[in-house]
Amino acid sequence: MNKIVITVLGLVLLLGASSFMQDPKKASITRGQEVYVNYCQSCHMEKGEGVDGSFPPLAKADYLMKDPKRAINIILKGQNEEIRVNGKVYNMMMAEQSYLTDEQVADVVNYISNSWGNSYKTLITPAMVKATRPKE
Repeated sequence: MNKIVITVLGLVLLLGASSFMQDPKKASITRGQEVYVNYCQSCHMEKGEGVDGSFPPLAKADYLMKDPKRAINIILKGQNEEIRVNGKVYNMMMAEQSYLTDEQVADVVNYISNSWGNSYKTLITPAMVKATRPKE
């Protein structure tokens, strides 16, 4: 009887502890939403729809989903060239956001690439951002 009680208690503790452990990708996406609201939403809008002719959409963005790592480069280095997103041409200037930490950049890219119809399986990590960041 004692073995059964100990086993059941062990399972309860194990299941309870696992609920406190969050999937790293989900945690990154959650943090990334806050970064997006604070730094990106004013141009790309609340649901990533962008502004036609001015700011490209991030929602269901073929340009982004071809290589979400491209977003790391744009965030860190800015963008000042013509791009085509979902069949529309955008020729906008985006200032670099290099003041964001590696974790903030990774988090916001994970958020963007897994929201509004986007689905990217790979977890973007702060190490990937660090490797992309221009050397000073």
